[in-house]
Amino acid sequence: MKTLINHTLWNSGADLVVAQLEAQGIKHVFGIPGAKIDKVFDSLLDSPIQLIPVRHEANAAFMAAAVGRLTGHAGVALVTSGPGCSNLITGMATATSEGDPVVAIGGAVKRSDSAKQVHQSMDTVSMFRPVTKYAVEVTDPAALPECVSNAFRHAENGRGGGAFISLPQDVIDQPVSGSPLKNHGHVKLGAAPDGLIAAVGQEISRAKNPVILLGLMASQPENSAAIHELLSKSQIPVTSTYQAAGAVRQENFSRFAGRVGLFNNQAGDRLLQQADLIITIGYSPVEYEPAMWNSGKAILVHIDVLPADTDNHYLPDAELVGDIAQTVRKIAAHIHLPLQLSNAASSVLEDRQHQRQLLAMQGASLNQFALHPLRIVRAMQDIINSDISLTVDMGSFHIWIARYLYSFRARQIMISNGQQTMGVALPWAIGAWLVDPSRKVVSVSGDGGFLQSSMELETAVRLKANILHIIWVDNAYNMVAMQEDKKYQRISGVNFGPVNFKAYAEAFGATGFAVNCAEELEATLRSAMDVSGPAVVAIPVDYSDNPLLMSQLHLSQIL
Repeated sequence: MKTLINHTLWNSGADLVVAQLEAQGIKHVFGIPGAKIDKVFDSLLDSPIQLIPVRHEANAAFMAAAVGRLTGHAGVALVTSGPGCSNLITGMATATSEGDPVVAIGGAVKRSDSAKQVHQSMDTVSMFRPVTKYAVEVTDPAALPECVSNAFRHAENGRGGGAFISLPQDVIDQPVSGSPLKNHGHVKLGAAPDGLIAAVGQEISRAKNPVILLGLMASQPENSAAIHELLSKSQIPVTSTYQAAGAVRQENFSRFAGRVGLFNNQAGDRLLQQADLIITIGYSPVEYEPAMWNSGKAILVHIDVLPADTDNHYLPDAELVGDIAQTVRKIAAHIHLPLQLSNAASSVLEDRQHQRQLLAMQGASLNQFALHPLRIVRAMQDIINSDISLTVDMGSFHIWIARYLYSFRARQIMISNGQQTMGVALPWAIGAWLVDPSRKVVSVSGDGGFLQSSMELETAVRLKANILHIIWVDNAYNMVAMQEDKKYQRISGVNFGPVNFKAYAEAFGATGFAVNCAEELEATLRSAMDVSGPAVVAIPVDYSDNPLLMSQLHLSQIL
């Protein structure tokens, strides 16, 4: 920290901003400097906080979001004024949709210039307000600690999300008196009221076809542990959104109907359609539209840290608002006998188990080249053990992975279904690796999404991050193509040319691999996993079975 006089006078507002970041426990800051914010970058040189320059501002937000999701404490992005801030918008909108706590700090022109048309003047607070939980400009240097502290409180408490602070250049350049505010941590909630909990317990005892739908907040480790208790005692069938990946432990796998999202045709959807009681835990409609799964025939119970947003297709009969883990554990205490499955529910779960066995036994027999998505998923399942973290981009592969690749560790998999943002996987992987460098991180994208953030390979190489990035290559924006073809019987704007991804990776200093025939797949993945540091594997994929993703796909049609 720079010179502090009598512990109250700071050489610059930037020094006080950095002191407040230290008080918040921040370990990493991701960003790109510029003239309006470079004083904060200069102050960071005297701080134990690790400054990580990135290659695009949106990727700074994605990296910070990975830190936020995996730790529960907001990650930090730091950018300059004008386009530095506007480039952050997609990353912050994604973080807020996905419930990831992120604090973004952006430079701004001097206060005296804010109403003028000067270089990089921009009303960034108005830009960020619709895509964050909190957006403010610091108009007085004395308010710096308060504004930064409040940004973290908004980003981290309740359902996580983005917060934005605009710092005018004169506010951070001039000396200021003040002290950093103590970080008191997250606001602690209690369980939902006992009367509501008892009523839900009674509804569970009466239900013939109950089902639990897990959302993003269910995948927080403490919530996942409580859900394990409830599932073990009740034996209620369970399904989840894509974002809740890893919330269900292996001991409860026989009652897990898989993940639901995007297209209403999965085993979990069938359980929801026949349910007489649906309990959502940590769910937000942004994860999977209620109109897709809620017929309105079942009693609906909402368990979350926030009340439900009003939606014509999501009107809970009971809302249990409070600490999710405490609430779920209290419900579990009301369960005295496990559920006896109905014939309808048994049929759905048995068929789902059969499909899992089919993939496990026969997935490797799909030998066409380019490779079938299920062959790649089967090979990835072999390398994604409990010690590996996985980040998943957006594209057709995202659906195949979400449906058929399983995980039993809370937040082992980072996957998006809110904004469905392309390009998140590699920067998420860098952030995830920084949170826990002892774990290897595997990230996966299509060739379209990869090239939207592939410049961060240089960042990964610079950090010596132990990351393997897998690219499913088909030379197209295939998820868009699939939906266009369904709607219009032709495609537009989705095809692009090939890239030598092995050479591309090596140009950044990463280790590159290419799968050239079906027989090479598993051995190439194993070799890439053995690399200590950034590696990239390009795998040609045959998406000709993608239309089945929108129909009642049964693996026996393929395997």
